[in-house]
Amino acid sequence: MKKILITGVNSYIGTSFEKYIKENYPEWYEIDTVDMIDGSWREKSFSGYDSVFHVAGIAHSDSGKISAEKEKLYYSVNTDLTIETAKKAKTDGVKQFIFMSSAIVYGDSAPIGKDKLITKDTPVSPTNCYGDSKVQAENGIRPLNDENFKVVILRPPMIYGKGSKGNYPLLSKIAQKTPIFPYVKNQRSMLYIENLCEFVRLMIENEESGTFWPQNEEYSNTSELVKMIAEAHGKRVWLVKGFGWALKLLSHVTPVVNKAFGSLRYEREMSRYDEFNLISLRKSIEKTESQF
Repeated sequence: MKKILITGVNSYIGTSFEKYIKENYPEWYEIDTVDMIDGSWREKSFSGYDSVFHVAGIAHSDSGKISAEKEKLYYSVNTDLTIETAKKAKTDGVKQFIFMSSAIVYGDSAPIGKDKLITKDTPVSPTNCYGDSKVQAENGIRPLNDENFKVVILRPPMIYGKGSKGNYPLLSKIAQKTPIFPYVKNQRSMLYIENLCEFVRLMIENEESGTFWPQNEEYSNTSELVKMIAEAHGKRVWLVKGFGWALKLLSHVTPVVNKAFGSLRYEREMSRYDEFNLISLRKSIEKTESQF
């Protein structure tokens, strides 16, 4: 039985992973969680754990200019805390450290009408301090990797599932209220939470190291996604073409438009790894939108 320590209490990914493992692999893994907020974690020994799954961090929720105080907090939590935790894990004899980075390290989505395809050779190019704080954390923990301490860096795209935060819940609300929605041709990489949990489990089971880009097997189209969500609630949304020009104009006013309707996708081949995509896109939407 492998022992896993999740660093970060009450995070969506951490709690989802713990639930997934306890429901599907209760006899394979033992999981503990440690709070990273008050500093008491520094007194806890990480000795005896096979893997540390580091999910503690501050998500990007700001639109517009970020204050100097908030910027400092991003680097303090997302960068410095990550590096300190990884060093402690290595010193205490942990075998593997898994860090949740993000596709944000590659910058923003492409504008409406443009494509953004990321490959393994695409250089990081963060456009804000949140993305840069993730890049700096990666740079700080990567040198710790050796034969006895495996460092795993995950750069997932938008993660969604029941109880998730961010753009998906907003799309869900719109899908349940509007009878019409603009059709925009775009492609986005997304990752359903259960597929992510299985991917992390495989990282631990196979004692991996390196950088990985997990994503759903299928790309998503924002308009079709809204239609799919509506169908999960027994409703119908009519997708109307011809709004592209208006959305392009609106994208100059608010970055939210390109974030929702722009394209940002990973090359499919870079995400091939074992069988972690257990849930299809449509099934994941049905499970996310179910009342149970």
